[in-house]
Amino acid sequence: MNATERTLVLMRHAKSSYPDGVADHDRPLAPRGRREAGLAGNWIRDRVTKIERVLCSSATRTRETLALTEIDAPVDFRDRLYGATPGTLVNEVNAVDDAVRTLLVVGHEPTMSQVSLMLGAPDRSDRTVVGEISMKFPTSGIAVLRLPGSWADLQVGSAALIAFHVPR
Repeated sequence: MNATERTLVLMRHAKSSYPDGVADHDRPLAPRGRREAGLAGNWIRDRVTKIERVLCSSATRTRETLALTEIDAPVDFRDRLYGATPGTLVNEVNAVDDAVRTLLVVGHEPTMSQVSLMLGAPDRSDRTVVGEISMKFPTSGIAVLRLPGSWADLQVGSAALIAFHVPR
């Protein structure tokens, strides 16, 4: 990674449960999700430059996912990321301080797949990764993008979609 390059990691929350009488925002992780969130954290630590900042949806399942990854970085929990449109998510990333070189966003579908695919420039992205994400972005899925320059410059087609992993 060169001096002006940044890494954006987009992670969908782990598998959640559906307890009776619990609002969608408050749904916790299922046992499978708890296990896979830990595996996701291992993969991120092994394959991605150290995460320097995290933006996380305020939903219970995203908070629990992040906690179980054991990613050690400052976190901003954002209500706007729960049910966010792709534009809202990109706006949140655009506002990140450029001192941050590697950012993790923990959120929801269909936003994670849509943002991954719209940011990835076709001529700079791994076609296999694009195909996998186009098919499905399962729970605990992790997309990795590289972008030149500032977070404020992130826009459609400005990044390279370089990796996708689903921990199982």
